[in-house]
Amino acid sequence: MAIKDTYAEIEKTLGLVPEWLKQMPEGAAEGFWVTARDFWLAETEIPNKYKELIGLAVSGATRCKYCCLFHTEAARLFGATEAEIAEASMMSGVTMMGSTFINAQQVDYDKFAAETQDIINYVRSHRQVAAEQAGTEAHHH
Repeated sequence: MAIKDTYAEIEKTLGLVPEWLKQMPEGAAEGFWVTARDFWLAETEIPNKYKELIGLAVSGATRCKYCCLFHTEAARLFGATEAEIAEASMMSGVTMMGSTFINAQQVDYDKFAAETQDIINYVRSHRQVAAEQAGTEAHHH
C-alpha cells in the first residue's frame, strides 16, 4: 500500500493522521497501521475496553505520558469507568513493585515457578470446595 493510501485509511478511521505517525518512516508507518488496524483497533478475543486498560497499565509502567493519555481516553471511549481506569493503573503499580523487588533480590526462578503453581493449586482447590459447599447449602434451603 502506498503511504498516501495508508494515510487516507488512517484519516477515514481516526478523523486525521496524527502528526507523530507522519513522522514515522514510511515502511514503519504502514506496518504500525496494519497492526493497529488488524489487532489493536479490531474486535478480537479481548474486548477493546480491556485492551485499552492493558495499554494504560503498560503505559504507566513504561512512564509514557503520551500513551497514558491516549489509552485512558480510549478506555473511556470503550466504556471503562473511572474505577476500572484506577484499577488498571494500580495493577501497573503493584506489578512493578513486585517485579522490581523480585528482580533486585534475584529470586530463584524455578523456586518462584514452583511456588506460583502451589498457590494456583491451593486457590483452585479452595474455590472448588467453597462452590460445592454453596451448592449443598442451596439444596438445604
